[in-house]
Amino acid sequence: MFRPLVLWPLLLSLAGCNYSPSIYIAGSYFPAWLVCVAVSIPITIVLRVVLIYAGIDEYLPLRLLTYVCFALLISLIPLWFLFS
Repeated sequence: MFRPLVLWPLLLSLAGCNYSPSIYIAGSYFPAWLVCVAVSIPITIVLRVVLIYAGIDEYLPLRLLTYVCFALLISLIPLWFLFS
């Protein structure tokens, strides 16, 4: 027996998919989050070099998680301000 009530949560979650911010680059549209992530990775690498040069890198706990959070923060701030 098929119950249509099972599909209601799925259908309601699709209501938020009506707008997707995209950026036009070289003849095609890219999602804005993808562009922000592609820009944030080199910035995070530069931040890591600066922290190593300053001597702060050796005192960071869980370095991999810290740099992933830096990259996430650097990518989400422009995404939030530009496309919200």
